[in-house]
Amino acid sequence: MTKKLMLTGLAIATLMTTSLMADAQSQRCGPRTAIVEKLAQKYGETRQSMGLAANNAVIEVFASDDTGTWTITVTGTNGLTCLVASGQAYEQLAEALPAAGTDS
Repeated sequence: MTKKLMLTGLAIATLMTTSLMADAQSQRCGPRTAIVEKLAQKYGETRQSMGLAANNAVIEVFASDDTGTWTITVTGTNGLTCLVASGQAYEQLAEALPAAGTDS
């Protein structure tokens, strides 16, 4: 392969990757109502827990008891919700704290 052909191929691959990453990023965030609706309809996930993070961002965990899928979202004060992480094998736990002075 000539050097020019290799550089052209690399440039095309870089542009395609950048475009795909931009598309994926734009699909990872949206209005909260749309994101929650999609999680419910497509994955059967409902909100399991929530908390307040830095800058008043709301962290939520959605999961499905039927499928075991889970998703963590962050919603900013502007109402934009972004998917942070997702996976499978979700289990609800309610563990007690270990007694003071014991190794855990």
